[in-house]
Amino acid sequence: MSVDVFRADVLKGKVAIITGGSSGINKAIAMRYAALGARVVIVARDQAKLEQAAGELNAAYAGSCFAVSADVRDGAAMDAAAASGAQHFGRYDIVVAGAAGNFLGPAEKLSSNAFAAVVDIDLKGTFHTFRACHALLNPRAHLIAISAPQATVPMALQAHACAAKAGVEALVRTLAIEWGGLEGARVNALSPGLVAGTVGAAIFCKASGEAALVGAQPVPRLATLREVADAAVFLACPLSDYMTGHTLALDGGLTLVNASGAAIAAAARIALQR
Repeated sequence: MSVDVFRADVLKGKVAIITGGSSGINKAIAMRYAALGARVVIVARDQAKLEQAAGELNAAYAGSCFAVSADVRDGAAMDAAAASGAQHFGRYDIVVAGAAGNFLGPAEKLSSNAFAAVVDIDLKGTFHTFRACHALLNPRAHLIAISAPQATVPMALQAHACAAKAGVEALVRTLAIEWGGLEGARVNALSPGLVAGTVGAAIFCKASGEAALVGAQPVPRLATLREVADAAVFLACPLSDYMTGHTLALDGGLTLVNASGAAIAAAARIALQR
């Protein structure tokens, strides 16, 4: 049973924009923000999924959500989406760059396009999201990039994701310096490990098995969507006002023991022997 550690109005009056907000982690964050009083702009490519998510949000929290279809890989499209959301709800207090893509693939078999696909969504998409929102931020805004353990843990079959997420975390640290100071923006990253009910967890569990992936972690289980959403609330509220340029790892200790990297490497060796 979840215990609510946040005041029900902790985000009241705040406006958030969330890319990738139609599903998974980012949809859970949007729901949690709305539950705590925020109005949320969700951005995604798939119009049908976007409309469904917006319908669910507005049904649960009337008037809480505005949906905009855009591809984060397209800087101009992201500029337009951010402007549309700000016109509807007002300037942004919270920006979550969450759109991401991933798959398993041996580096030597990755085409240039396959490698670029993940870099374009994860890294360029994060940059496009933050840049598009920069001129639309309220003072002391909180910007959050969704990262992953691959940013610091080398994993077999994940050269593309490792490169992209490492770039995301470097971008976060750089923007924390550039956009802090007089502008007062806080720029941080949230790095979830394996999260139940997500496509990412399904991909890795299929390759190696859930028990093998989490067995060596200090907290040997998958995270819940609620746990990730609550971490995103922390990074968006006054509790984190003195925190910037940091990556908050919510991974059960995976990055301490490199559990997933070892498990994926074992799965890769098995696959190559077939």
